Amino acid sequence: MQKEKVIIIGSGPAGLTAALYTARARLEPLVISGNQLGGQISITNEVENYPGFPEGTTGPELVELMQKQAEHFGARLLIDEVTEVDFRQGPPFRVKTHGDEYESDAVIICVGASSKRLGIPGEEEMIGRGVSFCATCDGFFFREKDVIVVGGGDSALEEGLFLTRFANQVRIIHRRDELRAGEALKRRAFANEKISFIWDTVVDEIQGDGQVQKVRVRNVKSDVTGELETDGVFIFIGHYPNSDLFKEQLEMDDVGYLITDAKMMTSVPGVFAAGEIQDPVFRQIATSVGQGCAAAMMTERWLEAQEA
Repeated sequence: MQKEKVIIIGSGPAGLTAALYTARARLEPLVISGNQLGGQISITNEVENYPGFPEGTTGPELVELMQKQAEHFGARLLIDEVTEVDFRQGPPFRVKTHGDEYESDAVIICVGASSKRLGIPGEEEMIGRGVSFCATCDGFFFREKDVIVVGGGDSALEEGLFLTRFANQVRIIHRRDELRAGEALKRRAFANEKISFIWDTVVDEIQGDGQVQKVRVRNVKSDVTGELETDGVFIFIGHYPNSDLFKEQLEMDDVGYLITDAKMMTSVPGVFAAGEIQDPVFRQIATSVGQGCAAAMMTERWLEAQEA
């Protein structure tokens, strides 16, 4: 069993920032990448809202730069996936991957959250080509265009309202005849002349030749189908934190987001969390970077206190 000072689980913006800060503190962190190096950002085509890139950049390019910077200072990247953890005894804590087993004095969890998918043809293929799960990230690219929003909760309306800053038309498709969003959001959405609603309807397929061009829809009451032309499809049917691995070991909220204190520590001393795994509100690269920085700084201080 390999012994480590710090293990970082996850390689998105929070994880790579935590790696940079712990590496510069000479803690030689081991970053276990997970099944997608860079997390959700790695499938983001264009990034224009991250500071320091006046001309914008791409998700993969930003991940590569973050990775190189962390490795330059001594972080080690392991392309593997954590399959089991044991935080009930320790430190040291046990972390098991497909390929090996480790003990670590501290752990920083940065495994993020995932957008719920519709699970329909064309959805995965068109991500970054007109399919998006973040209006704040991608709305700017749909200036003077027509877009469709799928969902009926707070997120769908919040993001739909944000999209009206750019798009000519925002059609919100909801599988019911009544929204689940709060009253204030509903009033704003109904009052916005750019927003219209398509009720009792689901999207069955996203179509396009290299770029979203139309969707196939179906009325759930009449079963009548049809097609709608559109330049983009924004899907807001919820997020789920990637926290199954930590059930019954760390405190979570009702949805499954890890609960951390002001110092980014979970319910187990020595186990920290950063990024979307503990943040259901902001879900931005910049906020995840800040949380990864904070978790790394608090990890360093916690380890020093244990040695004192």
